[in-house]
Amino acid sequence: MLAELQGNPNLTHGERLPGELIRTLDAAGVALASVDLLAVAAGPGSFTGLRVGIASMQGLATATGLRIVPVSVFEALARSAGAGESPLAVWIDAQRGQVFAVLYDAAGARTLTEPSSLPPAETLAAWKALGVTGPIRFVGDGAIRYRNTVETELGSALLLPEPPPLAGFVGLIAAAYPERAVLPHAVVPIYVRRPDAELARSRKMTRA
Repeated sequence: MLAELQGNPNLTHGERLPGELIRTLDAAGVALASVDLLAVAAGPGSFTGLRVGIASMQGLATATGLRIVPVSVFEALARSAGAGESPLAVWIDAQRGQVFAVLYDAAGARTLTEPSSLPPAETLAAWKALGVTGPIRFVGDGAIRYRNTVETELGSALLLPEPPPLAGFVGLIAAAYPERAVLPHAVVPIYVRRPDAELARSRKMTRA
């Protein structure tokens, strides 16, 4: 990895992304013309943030003729945690008292559950119903936010420190799996939960 910059969280993606892309290339000493593959974190995460990030990379790919490797944030977090001796739970704060969650094997390579969007206690209950037992490692801001629930429900669990910025891991995954690259229009967000606008529309129709 040649360079990685962490953006200003006080600015929106739309305000900061274009300039940050150029600054990252400058920091790495790499010209855009020398790049032969793009990568983007496809979700789950903030609905607006995902759409803006993906649209930015789609625009760049269209302008350069490059392809994009969409990378799941679950996979990037799993890679940041690395292999261990117990299964790895990736929890992303989904707001509304929920977590986007998936359980990986000890190597952090194979998923043992389908991605879900549930309250933390319900997530753990669903995993127990599937026969998931024993110590579990946890990574992600959802695990940090709901640490008390994890410790109350499981008794013993290893909560890993908050991971570093994920852009580098997204890029490393893309470099390792270039066969995943797709044309710009084929990149779609990984939502897990229906977008907020759709949920609001459904509630409005139900009331009507």
